[in-house]
Amino acid sequence: MNAPSPALTPAMVGRVLDQIRARAPRVHALTNTVAQTLTANVLLALGAVPSMTVAADEVRAFTATADALLVNLGTLDDERRRSMPLAIEAAQSCKRPFVLDPVFVDRSPERAAFAQALIGLSPTVLRVNPDELTALSPKAIGPAEMAETGPVVAVTGATDRVFGPGRLTAALANGHPLLSKTTATGCAGGAVIAASVAVSNNVFSGVCAGLSIFNIAGEIAAERARGPGSLVPELLDALYGLCAADIAARLKTEPA
Repeated sequence: MNAPSPALTPAMVGRVLDQIRARAPRVHALTNTVAQTLTANVLLALGAVPSMTVAADEVRAFTATADALLVNLGTLDDERRRSMPLAIEAAQSCKRPFVLDPVFVDRSPERAAFAQALIGLSPTVLRVNPDELTALSPKAIGPAEMAETGPVVAVTGATDRVFGPGRLTAALANGHPLLSKTTATGCAGGAVIAASVAVSNNVFSGVCAGLSIFNIAGEIAAERARGPGSLVPELLDALYGLCAADIAARLKTEPA
């Protein structure tokens, strides 16, 4: 039987937001070329600090001095293939959380094989959509089983479902369809998860808080925007101005 999320309340989400702003964690984001600018601006608007270098001769040092690492496979060029294992090694040697976002592994067997190798390096968090999860689970191992001995698994969709050790589960229903009409919003959301986990004592709660923070800001932005073109600046403003009252009024969960 699955267990409900521990204290997934507006107060918990608000504490994580406050900690990000107080501590300004640096997230080293090995993300795709399409997402780099938005990811950096989302982290800055939230109160965190981005670093983005993919150079193999620098990535160890950048990661070792960061508070969390995001590895996003969106544009998987040769430089990123070389740099990602080096950054992961540095994160683990310094006991920094490592978020893996295996974008589009369902489109390429070679990409799926590379992602499987990175999963073997023990990410702290695995962020996937249902198609990506299927591509990474050829033996139909579900996310709850994966989370028992591996990373906290966040399966994103209309309702985001989070799975943690001890059969912890949460179903988070915030967000807005307009977020899917602008490129790289999902990738930037992975960086918010990384920042949240960096300041949280509990990885599962940090993932839930990061998803909620980003998606609540997305709701606020979508209500103000006229369409995809105005969504991005509204999203940055919503993250910058997000407060405890917004979280208390909007946090939505469903039975896990």
